[in-house]
Amino acid sequence: MTSTIARFTLEGVKDADVTVYPFATEDGLGLELTRFLRAESDDVVLLVHGLTSASDVFIMPEHRNLASHLLDNGYTDVWALDFRMSGRFPYDTETHRYTLDDIALYDFPAALRVLRRQIGDRRIHVIAHCLGSVSFTMSLFGGAVDGIASLTCNSVSLTPRVPAFSKLKLTFGPNFMEYVVGLPFIDPRFGNAPVLTRGWMMSRLISLFHNECKERACHIQSFQWGAGKPAMYEHENLLPVTHERMADICCASGLHYYRHIRKMIQAGNSVKYDPDNARHDALPDDYMENAADIRTPLLLLAPERNKVFTDSNNHFHRLLEKAAPGRHELAVLPGYGHLDPLIGKNSHIDVFPRIVDFIKRHGA
Repeated sequence: MTSTIARFTLEGVKDADVTVYPFATEDGLGLELTRFLRAESDDVVLLVHGLTSASDVFIMPEHRNLASHLLDNGYTDVWALDFRMSGRFPYDTETHRYTLDDIALYDFPAALRVLRRQIGDRRIHVIAHCLGSVSFTMSLFGGAVDGIASLTCNSVSLTPRVPAFSKLKLTFGPNFMEYVVGLPFIDPRFGNAPVLTRGWMMSRLISLFHNECKERACHIQSFQWGAGKPAMYEHENLLPVTHERMADICCASGLHYYRHIRKMIQAGNSVKYDPDNARHDALPDDYMENAADIRTPLLLLAPERNKVFTDSNNHFHRLLEKAAPGRHELAVLPGYGHLDPLIGKNSHIDVFPRIVDFIKRHGA
């Protein structure tokens, strides 16, 4: 690890007033919204991270990040949400049984209430990644949130599809880790654990199968997600410093969310984890059932080399075209993998302008 960039830094966003808004969900978790404000705008953007990451993926200082790109292109009121999957909180490394239903029902409605108190009835555009994208779309399609002017989903949304090897890992991995290895989470920093501890041994074992680079955190990320060497991104799309500090960007994560994803993959689209759980009665058992009624336009970013969720967004777009022809858009991203559309050295050239164009067409 040679990088000297501070962890959890806000230095990647210049010339903006930064305000943090702590808030609580109805099921008792403290979360945060961070606002980057240059001037009030009729179109407000909310950024939603994925599992293992945090709001940091949108504000990284070593390259032109998404938050800064939005601020510089007329979207002068940008918010970043850290919800219960965030690497900035301890919740995801605890032994828990949270599901994406909990996030859809509790996290996003609470966040939007806080946001609305500050901005009133101005338009809100959401940009979401990975399981943040899945769970936010669940919240929207399940009726827990409304009033969203547009939604951009990177890599995956309501129809998760994964490589064959990932299906195998999803079937056996969570139980093996919890009940055999004895760990309720997996951490890219296992490579720095004390010698002969469980984390250290796991890291060395995983690295035996990854000779594509020397970063153990990168190897563990590939073990956590997808099937590839590497699985999460294309190496050539990252700056060296970004690759070196991958454990800052993609942190430790709990295992139970993987069980919910496995159930969705088996069902063919996003479904409720436990239909008999009365706490989630307000949500549909099948989140696709009202797809034709959703008026919010979606932009589905489909990385061409997605080794985590393969053609998930391509497939979802085909289903949406049947439900609501012409309402939603698909943007294939040549040469990109799962995460590098957000953290790539050239994302501000190849990816971000497509998002800005979509927001402009559905805003002022």
